[in-house]
Amino acid sequence: MADFSLRVWLRVLRRWWRLLTLLDQIAIVLVLLRVAFWILSLTRLHLVLPTFFSLLFFLAAAYLLLRFLAWWRTRLLWSLRNRLIVAYVFIAVVPVLLLLIMTVISAAILYSQLGGYLLWDDLYKRVEMLADAGDHLVVGLSHSTGLPHDPAEDARRAQIDATHQRDLPGLVVDLHANPALFTQIGQPSAKAFSGMVQVGGKLQLFTLRRYETLKGPAVASLAVPVTPALLETVATDLGPINLILVRPAQPGEPQGITYKIGDVGYREGTRIATQKRSLQPPLFFLDSAINGISNRSVIYLGPPQGSGTNRPVLGVFTARPSQLNRRIFSSLGELGDLYLVVFAAVGIVFLLIEIAALVTGVVLTRTITKAVDGLYRATQFVQKRDLTHRVRIEREDQLGELGESFNSMIGSISNLIEEQKQRQKLENELSIAREVQSQLFPRELPQIPGVKLEAICRAARVVSGDYYDFIPLGTTRLAMAVADISGKGISAALLMASLQAALRSQVLSDAGIESTAALVARLNRHLFHNTADDRFATFFYGVYDTVTRTLRYTNAGHLPPLCISDGKVHRLDVGGMVVGVVEDYLYEQGTIQMEPGSLLVGYSDGLIEPENVYGEEFGIPRLQDLATSLRHATPIVVAESLMQAAEEWAGTPEQADDMTVIVARID
Repeated sequence: MADFSLRVWLRVLRRWWRLLTLLDQIAIVLVLLRVAFWILSLTRLHLVLPTFFSLLFFLAAAYLLLRFLAWWRTRLLWSLRNRLIVAYVFIAVVPVLLLLIMTVISAAILYSQLGGYLLWDDLYKRVEMLADAGDHLVVGLSHSTGLPHDPAEDARRAQIDATHQRDLPGLVVDLHANPALFTQIGQPSAKAFSGMVQVGGKLQLFTLRRYETLKGPAVASLAVPVTPALLETVATDLGPINLILVRPAQPGEPQGITYKIGDVGYREGTRIATQKRSLQPPLFFLDSAINGISNRSVIYLGPPQGSGTNRPVLGVFTARPSQLNRRIFSSLGELGDLYLVVFAAVGIVFLLIEIAALVTGVVLTRTITKAVDGLYRATQFVQKRDLTHRVRIEREDQLGELGESFNSMIGSISNLIEEQKQRQKLENELSIAREVQSQLFPRELPQIPGVKLEAICRAARVVSGDYYDFIPLGTTRLAMAVADISGKGISAALLMASLQAALRSQVLSDAGIESTAALVARLNRHLFHNTADDRFATFFYGVYDTVTRTLRYTNAGHLPPLCISDGKVHRLDVGGMVVGVVEDYLYEQGTIQMEPGSLLVGYSDGLIEPENVYGEEFGIPRLQDLATSLRHATPIVVAESLMQAAEEWAGTPEQADDMTVIVARID
């Protein structure tokens, strides 16, 4: 059964493969090779796929995708109803979907930009606070001594720390900073500077102020390191925040992630991330998380060759649209929630209107195409030879009149076909018999080591009353059968089918039976109980064992097959009477040793009964002499030669009876 299913699948695949063009076949082969490479890559075999082959694979995959889309489009648009629905979808639904997609993308971009603005705005507000602290610091230092641990300086420093400890954690105040810092930031003549700077692998909020002391000019610096603790207090409407410091990529570095900003490539450096902050839970199912990224340029203070240059700092964050909406509408107070509710309500109303429009379009389409669909289905019933089906008329319009005309036409055809049924019954009977006959004989001769087989059956009419079969019993044994059914026509074909089914059932279910006589006895009882009294069959059954070179057989009233060995002819006639007549008849089993080069010939009476113009039969002696002369030929040559000799003896292409011959050569 598994072999049969495999053959069916192979036949279907072969038929499908022939329908493809040469280009289709090449594309499929390329895709299959790529899949094979992928499967092998999952094992320990590290295979490197050539770049050119990868390109060919992508081209082949794209080609097959286009071919599939074209095929799918043809199948989809075959129906008139589908055509109208597709047209409606493209006219009404697709534009709405595109607008929705554009709205979602625009909202994502807007929220991402808003989140970036909130992040950097809060950071630069801290820079402004730091600048204000620097201005207040230097106001009272114009009359200081400029010496370390001046009481005025200490008092001002303590006041700054107390005022900004919460908003500027980690504030570092240096009242005697190096004046060269103005040069390093690229503003040597400036009196003040405020902003963010990157010092090595650290980010700082930084401000510089020049001021006068009794000792001379001095520079004060205030710096706040950007730490996870500081980020926890920044842009509280956002979720987790990451600030990524970068450095220029160096030539010859190992491959890795490179950020291309402008014309310069950067590699990731230090990360500053919040530790305690988590993303707020969604307020509704559309409140999905939004990931944003933005960058700002800061001044880099490092080695002399790098000081004063700008470097980007990447800000990565996540946020909920609901939280950002609150920030947007915060200026409206309670009206902000009202606007959101109104917006959501209008969106729901629009969605319901679109759904109603879609349903209405589908209903109208179905109404328009229902009549055409009814006519098409009616033609399908006609193709299935069902002429009783009629089109239901529900409309009094042109389509309704078309349905009436169709029903009238089908009625006329039904009357014509009814007149031919009697004639077709006879043809159907012969067709059934022919189909039964075709299933009785083996489709392929079995391949058994040491045995070569051939068989020919030529029916005198449409069906044959002869039957032969070869059944492998494992790898070393082969069952052979030849039968001649009494009667002609369909009745003989049906009895032949019953005999074939019973034989194969007995042989395949009881493969261990050693006695051919017991098996023939079972077949005899089966035919006796399942056929009429005037029905019987001559039957020869043998089992050849290639190991012992022994043929065990039982001949139930059949013409004795010929076993030709070393120039001698043995007739295999041991057995008994025909099967199907006496219920409990005891059959005998014969045994013969088959020497290498032996030739076994089984035949039906149609091969020896042809008469020439003088009324002489071809006969068993002539058959035996011809088979003996051909004992060294191949089975196909022996079988065809015997058939040709019998036909030439008759001298006419018409056969009086079915002719069957089986040939087995023992090597």
